[in-house]
Amino acid sequence: MNLVLFDLDNTLLAGDSDYEWGQFLIAKGVVDRDHYEAKNRAFYEDYKAGRLDIHAFLAFALRPLATHPRTQLDAWRAEYVETRILPMITPAARDLANKHLDEADLVAVITATNRFVTEPIARAFGIPHLIATDPEELDGRFTGEVAGTPCFREGKITRLEQFLEARGTRFDCLTNSRFYSDSQNDLPLLQKVKHPVAVDPDPSLRAHAEAHGWPVITLR
Repeated sequence: MNLVLFDLDNTLLAGDSDYEWGQFLIAKGVVDRDHYEAKNRAFYEDYKAGRLDIHAFLAFALRPLATHPRTQLDAWRAEYVETRILPMITPAARDLANKHLDEADLVAVITATNRFVTEPIARAFGIPHLIATDPEELDGRFTGEVAGTPCFREGKITRLEQFLEARGTRFDCLTNSRFYSDSQNDLPLLQKVKHPVAVDPDPSLRAHAEAHGWPVITLR
């Protein structure tokens, strides 16, 4: 089986969907601007620096999902995708996704950003599989907690292995595997696949990619 994985934020997207969701909620007046914007920016800087406390971030990021009904959240999400996400999708990113959709046996987005935010984004690329951090739901409402392992750093490997096992295969049985990412946070999974590709990488990932002879590409 030939597997192709795409990170989402700052890889397929020319921007960060998690950060932009927070900024969208601020613009809509859903959350307090001064407090939420400062925290959102601080977590984003921690992520870029490779020091993010994923559990602290998710406690912050998933809270708004727990305080509003699903119908309202769905309406906000549709507007967010239209106004914030579609402008981040470059022709080069679409072309690369389409190339692998034509050629690979299995194509998936794998992202630390939660599934509620990222489901319509994967659909916008036509990518049929999404491995993401799962917000916990109870009786049709989000609880503000995480279900299972966050899909972050080594957690991406755990979640990928679970995804493959559910399809009757294992990582070491794959004929080929490729992963596109921009972030040093994805080094655990990049080091596991047969063909790691750095996409518009952060400085740490660029240095690692160049030192190890990995391809470095741009989709911008």
